[in-house]
Amino acid sequence: MQHVMSSEPNIAVLDDFQNVALKMADWSPLDGKANVTVFTDHVVDDNALVERLLPFDIICVMRERTPLPRAVLERLPRLKLIASTGVFNSSIDLAAAKERGIEIVHTRYDSTAAIELTWALILAGARHIAAENASLRSGGWQQHLGSALSGSTLGILGLGHIGGVVAKIAKAFNMNVVAWSENLTPSRAAEFGARHVSKEQLFRESDVVSIHLVLSRRTRGLVSATELGLMKPTARLVNTSRGAIVVEADLISALREGRIANAALDVFDEEPLPPQHPFRTLPNVLATPHIGFVSDDLYRLFYGDTVTNIVRWLEKGAAS
Repeated sequence: MQHVMSSEPNIAVLDDFQNVALKMADWSPLDGKANVTVFTDHVVDDNALVERLLPFDIICVMRERTPLPRAVLERLPRLKLIASTGVFNSSIDLAAAKERGIEIVHTRYDSTAAIELTWALILAGARHIAAENASLRSGGWQQHLGSALSGSTLGILGLGHIGGVVAKIAKAFNMNVVAWSENLTPSRAAEFGARHVSKEQLFRESDVVSIHLVLSRRTRGLVSATELGLMKPTARLVNTSRGAIVVEADLISALREGRIANAALDVFDEEPLPPQHPFRTLPNVLATPHIGFVSDDLYRLFYGDTVTNIVRWLEKGAAS
């Protein structure tokens, strides 16, 4: 939609890569109350981002695709509301927003899509689905020997809401499950059918390591050359959490040198992933473009709640 200057608040919907935001919810409650502009591209440069967002009173962000640090927020004098999808957003400088009187609202979240994608990547990595499909499409036939999940060991870093469900599903595949996080207890692990182990044991024993931790100062760079060096050469790493939990350069080295079998990744240090990035070409990497939450059902929840949040905020302002 084209942006129209008027006395009504201007709303920017950012990073709508599939151009579906206006189809995923009923935006008509905002008719005559605000002007909506949808952006389907992604802006990386802070100066370009500020220039784009200067006319807007309300910004709708999709998860953490566009960070809003202090350096950006301080240059947006019109901004009054950030409508974020999900229950929290670590890429928004909360202190800077509060200082400037910018309100932040969030939506509900359902982790089903992320859990299902985790298993899609685990299965695809075990059976080399992407490589075999590429071979067939190019005229080839069988290229790899797959690995059975039954009887193998799944190591889960972070046995929270998502990791816990991933662990339960592993039992249906007759997998052994081990788990570690900084505050995990043996009894808590047992609730999900997992055995509590040390971080070192997890990397040594696991045939598949799946990451389900929240990115924080404690978890940034948690998986480095040290941990990757403990893994079996036949083991696989799956990351649907946050790219920065793994030291990217160390993972690239391990994959290039064949010190681990493969990696299935949905998240990266820099998103969108740069065109020449090694993860786009390494033969033992299955990479997807951060689609863990990109599902029809979840988008309808996200954008439906976003409209509701904005209408509520506008009505609150009108009443005050």
